[in-house]
Amino acid sequence: MKLGTALCALALAVSTAYATEYKASERAVKLAHDNILIDTHIDVPYRIQSKWDDVSQATEGGDFDYPRAVKGGLNAPFMSIYIPANLEFEGKGKSYQLANQLIDGMEALAHRAPDKFAMAYNTDDIYAQFDNGIMSIAMGMENGSPIEGEMKNLKHFYARGVRYITLAHSQSNHISDSSYDVRRKWKGLSPFGKELVVEMNKIGMLIDVSHISDDAFYQVMDISKVPVVASHSSLRKYTPGFERNMDDEMLKALAKNGGVIQINFGSSFVTAKAGAWYDKRDEAQKEAKDKDKDRTDFRAAFRAKNPFPFATLDQVLDHIDHVVKLIGIDHVGIGSDYDGVGDSLPVGLKDVSTYPNLVQGLLDRGYSDADIKKILGGNTLRVWKQAEAYANKFAK
Repeated sequence: MKLGTALCALALAVSTAYATEYKASERAVKLAHDNILIDTHIDVPYRIQSKWDDVSQATEGGDFDYPRAVKGGLNAPFMSIYIPANLEFEGKGKSYQLANQLIDGMEALAHRAPDKFAMAYNTDDIYAQFDNGIMSIAMGMENGSPIEGEMKNLKHFYARGVRYITLAHSQSNHISDSSYDVRRKWKGLSPFGKELVVEMNKIGMLIDVSHISDDAFYQVMDISKVPVVASHSSLRKYTPGFERNMDDEMLKALAKNGGVIQINFGSSFVTAKAGAWYDKRDEAQKEAKDKDKDRTDFRAAFRAKNPFPFATLDQVLDHIDHVVKLIGIDHVGIGSDYDGVGDSLPVGLKDVSTYPNLVQGLLDRGYSDADIKKILGGNTLRVWKQAEAYANKFAK
């Protein structure tokens, strides 16, 4: 019995408070509920580390909780083991410590609500738990800082259930240069980073190319024997100059590699107007006369006077369309960044209850049921299986 079917009554009972301006048809809801829906980047672990909340129940805040996820058809979220990118964490043991604590939190969630959640360590787990009406918790590590230059730590985190690693985050680390960091210490990957990519392939750990510099991306493409993921990235075509997103040449290289880009929903990833708004806000803060004013207060006041230009679901669909037209239906998925981008989510995609809106948009644009199934989870599962198959060659 599939998760969507088993919990249909619960989905219908969820409060209409989460409704948006978009409305999904019964067909779209059914497609979301009856197929494996994988979102490769949700920031619940760090959210509840900072301020604990019981996401097995309905929550007042955040973008994810179990009832809303059921309503949306989500049955296999990759929970992000996010490590802040700063000198306080890099290379001092704190990254390793925090990563283990965040993993503990996900294991505790699954243990506390075994009728709702179970840890997923491989693709077989995803299929079995889907059939049993249980939501899988998979994990990806955002920022490779916890590896701390030790291959034994890579194996440790694999053993704990991490199945992809975003090599760097907003600053360069001991593995790779970051797309956000103007200091290009390594001119791509570090020597250790190049060795790490090889070892990740061998143990079945997917490589996530989100956040890394263009040079690092192409070096990963040259080294990796396994398809990679861009777990929460969007397209530079719609955000010119934003290196964090991928350009067309990178997409072509990704297709040659066999990989998948999972589209990020954050408005600044989707539309240049949102990115320009952040730039304007930050510049205004630098020029503010009251330098001692609390940053949160300043930003709230700025937002009140300058409404944020939210992206729309249709603009997210434009990103998916472009990937499909350029490199094909087999190379795109969902990596929302829920609970990771603050109040910047698009109209129509405000939380995990709204995936049927995305499905409806795909239907409206002529995507077949088979195409939609690939976008929802099939493409990600295919890459994950390929990583597992390659690793099996090295298993002792």
